[in-house]
Amino acid sequence: MEIQGKTILVTGGVSGLGKAVSTLLASMGGNVVMIDINGEKGEALAKVLKNSLFVMTDITDNAQVKKAVDLAMEWRGRIDVLVNCAGVAPGAKLVSKKGPHDLELFKKTIDINLIGPFDVMRLTAEKMTLNSPNEDGERGVIINTASGAAFEGQRGQAAYSASKAALVGMTLPLARDLMDIGIRVCSIAPGLFDTPLVANFSDQLKAQLAQMIPFPRRLGKPPEYAMLVLHIIENSYLNGETIRIDGALRMAP
Repeated sequence: MEIQGKTILVTGGVSGLGKAVSTLLASMGGNVVMIDINGEKGEALAKVLKNSLFVMTDITDNAQVKKAVDLAMEWRGRIDVLVNCAGVAPGAKLVSKKGPHDLELFKKTIDINLIGPFDVMRLTAEKMTLNSPNEDGERGVIINTASGAAFEGQRGQAAYSASKAALVGMTLPLARDLMDIGIRVCSIAPGLFDTPLVANFSDQLKAQLAQMIPFPRRLGKPPEYAMLVLHIIENSYLNGETIRIDGALRMAP
């Protein structure tokens, strides 16, 4: 699928990996709809990027998600691509000196990282069915952001790993659900990236983390993630797959 003239919905689209995706695809002529809870950053970015629209949205709120999807349809009359980047990464052990893992924290993580993206997927996929197919019969592309923690979760990552592993587990079934419609589904599992999630880390800690990565021995750059998103969109033979982008990192406990 070509980017030019296509409408792309990006959740978590105004910071970190999502911002890199929004920026790259807008620069290539895509019509980018950014949905995020950060209104100030969203409005500012929408003024900078061409062909962009910001809709402040909490993806755990079904009414807000439905409104955002409907606004995207009203804006350009179609949705061709969904990139789910919104997410949180809390840390808590199952049992610690504070007691058992907070149940509400676990539920909140699942709501934001799994149920929210699923809600966006089901509503955008329905809109994609209205698109005219291209020469491959393709009507849309859905890309989810998983994590290396889906495979090698560290201590304190039970909630985060569970949510990301679920996204990986859904990838093939969703691709099969949508194959007759012509919608592809892939996931990306990034490793350690230099995003707002690590913004408060000291330079020393970032350097220590970088030493864990086989090659290149540095944190990933958000534009590198965006480049992979672009390739998945443009390469119509990629479907039902989770792709790791982590410099060969395999996290220790």
